[in-house]
Amino acid sequence: MQAVGRLDADTTGVLLFTDDGTLLHRLTSPKHHVAKVYEVGCKHPVDAAQIARLCAGVLLHDDDATVRAVACEANGERGLVLTLTEGKYHQVKRMVAAVGNRVDSLARTAFGPVRVDGLAPGRWRWLDRDTERLLTERAPARD
Repeated sequence: MQAVGRLDADTTGVLLFTDDGTLLHRLTSPKHHVAKVYEVGCKHPVDAAQIARLCAGVLLHDDDATVRAVACEANGERGLVLTLTEGKYHQVKRMVAAVGNRVDSLARTAFGPVRVDGLAPGRWRWLDRDTERLLTERAPARD
């Protein structure tokens, strides 16, 4: 059994486990662009310029390539809903810092079609057949 990706110690939310190595590779490989959705609590108010920069792409400190959000929207005065298809080290925190803000709380609310809806922190569930099928279809083999 392997974890599909990872969550930082201070991040909550969806974490998948599988014993299917092919599926694991497809879900974590950057070339397959599997969407991960994060709810971000920020230290400072979020403005339209920060959102635009996150969508246009930012250069991370100690990195030579820009990264961008697939989607980004405000969630209250100090919150964001951020969708990424990459999984770089501390990517959300580093992206938010690059636009002049800071992450106070972070939760991954979806990994592909798998959503955390209705699941209390620290709880788990098996995926139903329809969700398993969606997960496999959204990460088709291209290797």
